[in-house]
Amino acid sequence: MTPFQIVIPARFASSRLPEKALADVAGKPLVVRVWEQAQRAAAESVWVATDHPRIAEAVQRAGGAVVMTAPEHPSGTDRLAEVVTQQRWGDETIVLNWQGDEPLLPVALVHAVVERLAAHPDAAIATAAVPVTTVREWRDPNVVKVVCDRNGYANYFSRAPLPWVREADPFALDANAAPPVPVWRHIGLYAYRAGFLRRFATWGEAPLEAAEKLEQLRALWYGARIVVHFAAEAPPPGVDTAEDLARIRAFFAQSRRNEFG
Repeated sequence: MTPFQIVIPARFASSRLPEKALADVAGKPLVVRVWEQAQRAAAESVWVATDHPRIAEAVQRAGGAVVMTAPEHPSGTDRLAEVVTQQRWGDETIVLNWQGDEPLLPVALVHAVVERLAAHPDAAIATAAVPVTTVREWRDPNVVKVVCDRNGYANYFSRAPLPWVREADPFALDANAAPPVPVWRHIGLYAYRAGFLRRFATWGEAPLEAAEKLEQLRALWYGARIVVHFAAEAPPPGVDTAEDLARIRAFFAQSRRNEFG
């Protein structure tokens, strides 16, 4: 296994679900549940990067390591860049961004993305994608699509229904049908080289990034290469809404009943 570091960005403020990092999940804060799952990935280190002392206290109480970061970072990638600088990691160090609301992220997928980056020294980032199975998903702007070249490098990410098929308008097709061409859904899991993260933090927002609200487009705009791992199925969803939180709570509550029942 290629050595790598894990950083879990965890903001206190959340537009959709305020203070979700500290939301109780079967007796533990959500961020601690995420940290516990990340511990299973056998990284060289696991850090929670946060802007708030309450999150830091919760993680440290559980035995985790914390890096305090500035509150004004516009993205999780910018927050990772600050951690890389504080930790003085070398340029070739692989850093995995484990989202702070992903307590069920499969370790196997994490390892696959890390190894994808390690196998492509010309890439600055590795990420993942899964097949889009319905036209409804293809045309959904909340589903980010990625278009790649024949070697698996990303050409573009978009909320639009890409690739566009001139003879098969996705808005005229049966929503439950399969897309007429292979379509890939981007999964927001990233492995970076530390040197790239330091450069990323110095770049201004790219026009395409501003338009689509996708920070990975900043990397492409400035010429960085992104290699994609193609997975067979999507990982369990994270926590974005109150409904997601209820589902995660039910999962862990059932796990506890199975463990002690």
